[in-house]
Amino acid sequence: MSVYRFKSRETGDLVMLAQHGQRLLEILGKDPSGPGVIQPREMSAAVQAIRTAIAEDEARSKQDDESQDDASAADTVSLRMRSAPFIEMLQRCEQAGVDIVWGV
Repeated sequence: MSVYRFKSRETGDLVMLAQHGQRLLEILGKDPSGPGVIQPREMSAAVQAIRTAIAEDEARSKQDDESQDDASAADTVSLRMRSAPFIEMLQRCEQAGVDIVWGV
C-alpha cells in the first residue's frame, strides 16, 4: 500500500503515507497489511494508545535532540502532529457512533 485512506460516514477521508498510517495502526494493535475497521467502542482506547505513544516519542525525541544539532531536529514532523487529524477523526466518529475503515 502506498497510502492509507481512512474512511467514515462522519468525516471526510483521511489519507496518510503508508509508513505513517502503518505506524498508527500498529500502535492500535491493528493489522496494517489489509482492510480493517475501528469500531466506536474501541475509539477511546485508540486515542489513549496514540497519546501514550506520543508521550514516549516525545521523551525519546528530547533525548535525541540533546545530542543533535538544531537544524536536523527542525526537519522532523512529530507523531503528535501526524496523528492529530486521526485523533480528531476517532473522537468525532466515536461521538457519532460510526466505524472507521481502511483498505476497502
